[in-house]
Amino acid sequence: MRIIAGVHRGRVLKTLRGLSLRPTSDRLRETLFDVLGAAVEDSVFIDCYAGSGAVGLEALSRGARQVFLIEQNAAASRILLGNLAALIAGENSARKKAEALRASVRKGLRVLEQRGVRADFCFLDPPYAALQEYTRTLEWLAASRLMARGGVIVLEHGRGEALQEQAGGWARERLLVQGSSALSFYRSV
Repeated sequence: MRIIAGVHRGRVLKTLRGLSLRPTSDRLRETLFDVLGAAVEDSVFIDCYAGSGAVGLEALSRGARQVFLIEQNAAASRILLGNLAALIAGENSARKKAEALRASVRKGLRVLEQRGVRADFCFLDPPYAALQEYTRTLEWLAASRLMARGGVIVLEHGRGEALQEQAGGWARERLLVQGSSALSFYRSV
C-alpha cells in the first residue's frame, strides 16, 4: 500500500497482516480523493477507524491543513503511529499537521469537539459488520459542533449494504460503487 499523490507520493505504508484490518484499496482511495478534489487542500480531515492511516495520510499528502486519525485497536495503532512517524520524519511542519488518537471513534470525536476542532471532512470506515455505527455516528455528528458548515462525511461500506438516504440531519448526496466496496457522501440538510 502506498500514498497515491501529493508531496508524499509513492511512500510505502505498512498494514496488519490477516483479516484484522480491511485497508481502503489504493484504487478506492484514488476515487475518493478524485471526488473530493482540491477541497482537501487546507482542510481539516478526520479519519475514523483509521487502521493503517492510509486515508488520513493521503489527505495530509494532498495538502490538508490538519489531519486527525482515530483508531482504538492497539496493534493497528502501533502500525498507524509507525506510518505517521515514517511519513513525517524530519518535517516539523508535517508533525504539527497530523495527530493520532488511540480511542474509540465516539470518544475521539468528543475530544476533538471539546478542543474546538471544525472538520471539513470526516471519513468513516468501521468494520462492515458494524453498520449500525454509521447511523449512530451521523446522529452524533449532527448534534455536535465538530463539522464545519458545508462539511462532508464519507462512509466506506460494502457494495450490498443498504444505508439510509438520510440519517441524523445528514443526507446522502452521492453513492459510488467500486468492486465490492462503496462510498456514500453525506452533507448536512
